[in-house]
Amino acid sequence: MTDIHEINLLYTNLHGYVSDETRETCRRFEALLEQGLEPGPDTDWRAYGYWAQLKLGLGEKDGHDHYERVLRLIRSVAERDIDWTPGDAHIFVRQAHELVYRGHNTRYEEIFLLPFAVTRRCGFRERREILGWMGEPGWHSQSRVAEWKPAREALAGQLEELLVEPAEHGPAGVVRNVIWEGDAFAWLLAEEYGPRLADPAVLPLLRHWRTARSTKPSGKWLKTAKALLTPETVGLLREILTRLVSYRERKVNRVSGDLEWEETVFLDERTAVPVRGMVWTCEAIEERWVTSLLGDVALNCGTGSRRSGMGSTCRSEMITNAAVGVLARRGGPAAIVPLARLQAKARVRSVLNNVARTLDALADEAGLTREQLVDRTVPAFGLGQDGVREEKIGDYLVRLCADGLTLRFVNAAGKTVKSAPQAIRKDPALADLKITLKELKQALSAERFRLEQALIKERAWRWQEVAEFFLDHPVTGLYARTLIWQVPQGPAGLPVRTEVGWEFTDPRGHRTQLDPDTSVQLWHPIHATAEEVRAWRDHLLEHGIRQPYKQAFREIYLLTPAEEQTGTYSNRFAGHVLRYGQAKALLNQRGWTGLAIGHWDYEGGGDRGEAIRELSGWRARWGMHVTGEGEADEWGTASFCAGEQITFYRDEQELSERDQMGNRVVREGVPLAEVPPLVLSEVLRDADLAVGVASVGLDQQATGGHEAYWNSYGFGELTETARTRHDALTRLLPRLKIADRAELTDRFLRVRGDRRTYKIHLGSGNILMEPNDAYLCIVPGHDRGTASVFLPFEEDGGMLSIILSKAFLLADDTTITDPSITRQLDA
Repeated sequence: MTDIHEINLLYTNLHGYVSDETRETCRRFEALLEQGLEPGPDTDWRAYGYWAQLKLGLGEKDGHDHYERVLRLIRSVAERDIDWTPGDAHIFVRQAHELVYRGHNTRYEEIFLLPFAVTRRCGFRERREILGWMGEPGWHSQSRVAEWKPAREALAGQLEELLVEPAEHGPAGVVRNVIWEGDAFAWLLAEEYGPRLADPAVLPLLRHWRTARSTKPSGKWLKTAKALLTPETVGLLREILTRLVSYRERKVNRVSGDLEWEETVFLDERTAVPVRGMVWTCEAIEERWVTSLLGDVALNCGTGSRRSGMGSTCRSEMITNAAVGVLARRGGPAAIVPLARLQAKARVRSVLNNVARTLDALADEAGLTREQLVDRTVPAFGLGQDGVREEKIGDYLVRLCADGLTLRFVNAAGKTVKSAPQAIRKDPALADLKITLKELKQALSAERFRLEQALIKERAWRWQEVAEFFLDHPVTGLYARTLIWQVPQGPAGLPVRTEVGWEFTDPRGHRTQLDPDTSVQLWHPIHATAEEVRAWRDHLLEHGIRQPYKQAFREIYLLTPAEEQTGTYSNRFAGHVLRYGQAKALLNQRGWTGLAIGHWDYEGGGDRGEAIRELSGWRARWGMHVTGEGEADEWGTASFCAGEQITFYRDEQELSERDQMGNRVVREGVPLAEVPPLVLSEVLRDADLAVGVASVGLDQQATGGHEAYWNSYGFGELTETARTRHDALTRLLPRLKIADRAELTDRFLRVRGDRRTYKIHLGSGNILMEPNDAYLCIVPGHDRGTASVFLPFEEDGGMLSIILSKAFLLADDTTITDPSITRQLDA
């Protein structure tokens, strides 16, 4: 069969790429044209149509009669029932576009006769993909608008007939005519919200949202939006944006010419523009929920990935920046928390810069630095010093408790009930408390992150500021009062409230009263002796103090002899095989950026990349490469990656230079001995955390091709994180009810059951059974016995909890009834 794409090459003077068969086919078509004959029934009509459309592009240079004969051929092809594909329509329209662009012909109806006939065989969604760039001038550059104006005017009627769905398609069709159907969110708007969005009272507002094409709204735009708002549209807008908060990128089928592929998309531009209009419209709504919802929208759109295979960690910069802009213009302390939360989570520089500018502007107005502004504007949510807020609603007392993050309901008899009583469920005051509870959860998460960043970056305050904005604060204080504070090169202690204010107390009970202007910072174990660290760890356990993150139990990573020998790089985490998606997500949460690798462009290095972390004037780079078969990943984003070297550079240091030939030469990293110990330790800790979460060595069974690594990691030497776990268990075991059945070895928690004796690896949680070290597979689950075990740091579902859960289960192995486990025990 003739290659129809070679016909295009033949008529663009690329003869060397055309087969003899295609040349012969075109000569036969030319002969039929000259003789005024119709092709026979065995003609390849698709090839004939391609040839005729290209002949049309030659204009009347062979004479008017010749041109008319070509037109008749095109009409005959257009009228035939040919099995055209959407790919054909793409190619025909693109060819017609080229003819207009090159000025071959201004008889637009003739040029687009066959392309439109082929497109007409497609559904409306495919038609919009094919003709989208022609449909509306507002989506093109100014030069293209001028270029296409005559063609659009001539073809307006046909374009409308091709692109506008008829009335019988119902409300969903009306909405699709406005926003099209480029992604799953557009489908949701049309199918689920179509009857409401297509309502005559709402449709003008939807059309107005579609005009939100600038970077920020004008006064006129906002005035129009406000005039179109009604109580019903305000409620509808809130519903849609709430759905956006939980919406994630989806797979979408794409077609271009003869190419068809599947890609992951968050929001197509034609969906994102009206959604931006919805966000802008929030500026005209004076209701309590607006600030919180905009913060949620910004966080969801400002993280994640908008398309498959892209390095961006932002689903939609357009929507995120729109939400930030509205928050900035609304102003006030309420806007600070969502902005600070976004700053902690976002990784795209344009979004971070936008948030920083907004916070700096608000700080400048108050005469503060950005950090000082955030310190002073953490909302208290009406909580008392004890972290409790009480509201009388009907006959019930409703308590909002920060420590339990829940609402508690007390009836007139003083009895606490679990859920909201029927009598007050629809009370607006309860709805307001539920919003407050949600905002409190978000604020606590942001404060936990902010306090850990202050530890890592060694931020300093005056003691009076710590007391006022941290220790006395009903939200931040829940965490700050459990952390160890220190005078630089001076005493360290936990805060204790006395009659005269706050003081330090150390593990021995010695108290230190500080001057209000004394400089203090959070204590980091990298600067402490081993004896001091042990004392603080024992103190936390003895007094039941749980820290919001690992501080006293924080892993520290000192320079090893191997790293002293390599000099400028660390191989400590090289060779670890990780689940790429998990590793990237954790590193993004920890502040790393830039990692994007997959099975594409091997020659250009698409299978290799680096995760980058900037910290205290230093930049760390952790190399990674794809591992595994590309076919298994459908030649897209990698499922697995392997770690490489970690190198360090000063922020001002150029990462590369040019050799005499102009080629980039990557500079060697700074000697590790010159990297500040805290920076080195925190970077390596992040890498260890990524390995501890994403390593395939944690899998219940070895992944194909990685068996040797699985055995090595699953039962081998402990990492620093696992050694800290060992230290915590040393202190915890004597307090547990299974203490007489458990003992620690160098790498395992050894548990004696009645049926077998088990060894749980402290790094992977994998289990071996004595006496022959047979592997025991147990899927991690929640065990009631571990619910009451006190851990001195927050670890929601972490490996220490998993190990303890398995230990409690196996210590009482005669009660195990799960056949998937008992079969292994009896084998």
